[in-house]
Amino acid sequence: MCDWYTRRVDPVSRSSSGFVAGLTAAALTAVGFLAYQASANVPDSIGKDRPKASASSSHTPGKKTDPKALPAESGKGSRVVYALESDRVWLVGPRNKVQRTFKVTPSTIDPLPGEYSVTSRSGTITGSDGVPIEHVVRFADNDGVAIGFSAAVDGSTPAPDTDKKTGGIRESRADGSAMWKFATIGQQVVVVP
Repeated sequence: MCDWYTRRVDPVSRSSSGFVAGLTAAALTAVGFLAYQASANVPDSIGKDRPKASASSSHTPGKKTDPKALPAESGKGSRVVYALESDRVWLVGPRNKVQRTFKVTPSTIDPLPGEYSVTSRSGTITGSDGVPIEHVVRFADNDGVAIGFSAAVDGSTPAPDTDKKTGGIRESRADGSAMWKFATIGQQVVVVP
C-alpha cells in the first residue's frame, strides 16, 4: 500500500477544521437571511430620483402656509385678488391690507391669470344658468363668455353645470354684498393661478 494512505490523520486537526467550516456556513447563512430581510423591508422610494425644488417655489418643507394668506405675487394697492387653484377671493385695501377673504364657487369658464378692471355691474339679473342673482361684478371675458362675481338671491352656491358655459363665480350673499361695495367700475382685479 501507499505510504500516504497508511498514515494516520490527526483527529484533533480534523475536528477543528470541521468546526470552523460549520461556523463559516452558519455565519454565511445568518448574513444571507439578514440581507434578505433588509431588502424585503426597503421602501419603494429608495433609489428613485427625488423631485427637485424650484428656485421660485414659495413652499418651505415642513412649514405649513396659511390658506387665507394673500398670494405673494398678487400686485399692490387696492384690488380684488382671485386665486383659481384655491377658489378664494381677497378684497385688498390701501397699503396691502386685506379687508376680507372668502371662498367662492368657480364658474365653468375661468378667467386667464392676469390683471383686469371691473367693466360693468348689475344689481339683480338672471344668471346664464337661469338662477336669479344679485351684486354682479364683471371684469373679464374668456371664450366669448363674460366672467364676474355674483351671489344667488336664494343664497345657494351649487357647483356649476359643466354642460353649460358659464362665467358666474358664485359668492355667499354676505360676500357678494361686500364685493359690491368694494369693486366699483375701474377697480383692479388680479387673477392668480
